[in-house]
This record gives sequence, C-alpha cells and structure tokens, in this order.
Amino acid sequence: MNIRSDALKSATAALATDGWCVLPDLLSVLQTRALADECAAMHDARLLRPARTGAGRAASLLRGDSTHWFPTVAMSVPQQAFADHVDALRVVLSRALMLGLVDCESHYAVYRPGAGYARHLDCLRDDDARVLSAVFYLNDAWQEADGGALRLYLADGSHRDVYPHAGRLLLFLSAQFEHEVLPATRERMSVACWMRQRAIGANG
Repeated sequence: MNIRSDALKSATAALATDGWCVLPDLLSVLQTRALADECAAMHDARLLRPARTGAGRAASLLRGDSTHWFPTVAMSVPQQAFADHVDALRVVLSRALMLGLVDCESHYAVYRPGAGYARHLDCLRDDDARVLSAVFYLNDAWQEADGGALRLYLADGSHRDVYPHAGRLLLFLSAQFEHEVLPATRERMSVACWMRQRAIGANG
C-alpha cells in the first residue's frame, strides 16, 4: 500500500474523533485513470445496471445511478489494484480502531447528468455487516460548479459537501452518517465500497 504514513495517521485520527475523513491519492494517477477508463467503457457497453436498494434489491426512485459489482474472484487489473489497496487499508483501520473488519465489497457507480441519490444510511435493514463506507472518485478536472457532491449530514445538524475529484477517497461510519448524492451537470463516476464485519449471528 502506497498511502503516506502521515496521511494514514491523519485519516485514522479523524475517523476516531469525527467518524469520517477524506484521504487523497489512494491510487496512483495511472491506476485511477485505468479504473475510470474501465468504468466508462463498461457503461458505454451497457454492462452497468440501474441500481436497486435494500436487502431485497428493489428498484427505487430514491437513486438514479447504474452499478456493476466487482467479482469476488478474477477481477480485472484495475479492479484488483483498487481491491488490494482498500483491503490493506481495511487491515490497518480495523486494527487501529478495533472495528472487526473482515472483508470488502465494491461496485462501480455512474450517475448521468441530473441524477442523484436521496438522503439515506448505508446500513441494510436487519444487517449490521457494513461498518465503514468508502467512495473513491474517478472524475478528472471536476469543478464545484459541476455539482455532484456527496452531502454528509453531521450530528450537529450541519453538513459537509465532498466533491468527486479523481483520486479522492471518502470514508465514513456506515451506521452513523446519513448522506445523499447531489445531481451534477456532467456524468459522475465512482467506486462505492463497504468494509464489513462478520454479521451478528453469522456462523464461522
């Protein structure tokens, strides 16, 4: 993992005190671009499907993105590079913050211009496996005027807007922060990821 030790310490401290943080430069510029190129090509080939919500995977008007889940085996080279870095980050954060994280799941997400995702929590009903949400952005030359921020709602009633600049990783506690994706004026690409614990009552 190539994350600078000072950035990693800062992220760990922010998660411990605030429950969220932004980590720059998880991957190299070339690795980030490879993910973006693959995501765009898959979207153009109609390999992404309209996203669904909840444990029942129901169609919903709450969200307007299309997604493609990373396979658990035989990932592409760009997907594997991302998965390796995120898994290494999972191990460090789990140990430092005693989160009990055992694995990760990820998917590409593409929002067409004007699409968004209404305010929600990432935890599924009757499923406490998701502990830490992560969003890695793939958008070159993004401007705040393009919109598309992820709006994170804080406990004091305020919010923070995180814009989807390529190479930026947003991390936050899944059960603690409601959030939404605001509409953008251009296509918006990311990798959504969840670091998970073993669900209560799970065998093994």
